[in-house]
Amino acid sequence: MSYTYKYPHPAVTTDCVIFSFDGNDLKVLLIERGNEPYKGYWAFPGGFLNMDENAEQGALRELQEETGLIPNYIEQFHTFTKVDRDPRERVVSIAYLALIKPTDVKGGDDASDAKWFSLKELPPLAFDHEYIFRVAQQALRERIYFESIGFDLLGDYFTIPEVQRLYEAILNIQFDRRNFQKKLLLMDILEEVEDWESTEENENQTVTRGRKAKKYRFNRKKYEKMKESGHFKFEF
Repeated sequence: MSYTYKYPHPAVTTDCVIFSFDGNDLKVLLIERGNEPYKGYWAFPGGFLNMDENAEQGALRELQEETGLIPNYIEQFHTFTKVDRDPRERVVSIAYLALIKPTDVKGGDDASDAKWFSLKELPPLAFDHEYIFRVAQQALRERIYFESIGFDLLGDYFTIPEVQRLYEAILNIQFDRRNFQKKLLLMDILEEVEDWESTEENENQTVTRGRKAKKYRFNRKKYEKMKESGHFKFEF
């Protein structure tokens, strides 16, 4: 394919905002830049799009090269087009959002390091990535009312308090414990797991007041059925 368009045109990059939850704290994945500009600064994984790939392919490639992660899905949430957002040249960035369970990461390619950061302790970010983060955070908050994305951040088995801590971390709101539990169970999308303690994943779970903590799992079939009816919304 030849490229003969005579007018100037921008380069295209992708950026990936990846959230995770460790049971108590919401975290975001950052890489330490190994090259100029902003060498030594932290930023979202991403890079320039190759000529033979679409934006999602480029985002997944850059994410794997710089962190080793291969998420099950990523979702495009915004395109950033400010004229002076990159000192090298005119760059348009297509940004993606993903949610994954906690996992180890390691910097690769042109990333000196890769690390999970608490949203409460973010370092100064390169380029316009502080703005990208704010837009991503708002997109997550909007989606969590209408999608099951919160449960993508939890393990296969979880407690009601874990769900509450997750939603409080995302929405920056404190819920009444009893009211939250009542409304969540009334949605009828959770199933109590009787034998969770026998699984390797949950061998070391704490017990409260001499009783094992109640564990639940997300019933995706019920959720999808309710969503198809058009009357579903997470309300707490």
